[in-house]
Amino acid sequence: MAKSQKSAESEVRAWGFNRVFTWTDEPNAHYPPHRHDGLTTHLILTGKLTITYPQDAEPKKETFGPGARLDVDARRMHEVWVGDEGCSMVIGE
Repeated sequence: MAKSQKSAESEVRAWGFNRVFTWTDEPNAHYPPHRHDGLTTHLILTGKLTITYPQDAEPKKETFGPGARLDVDARRMHEVWVGDEGCSMVIGE
């Protein structure tokens, strides 16, 4: 059973993140290579996203779906593709 938005946001806060919000991307959205100043976490509620780290010695794509947690280290270059059905997630910063 999928988590409710409220329970997912509470879970992400319990992981120690102060800024927590739910974000929804349209189908097939793409975020070109970019960085964030701090650690970010993503708890996938619906849909899928695929991420790669283009500056890794051997970059590979990894896909995450409902219930998965994805952490991106501060200042780590990454690129993201959203699946055909879009993706909703709770983000912690």
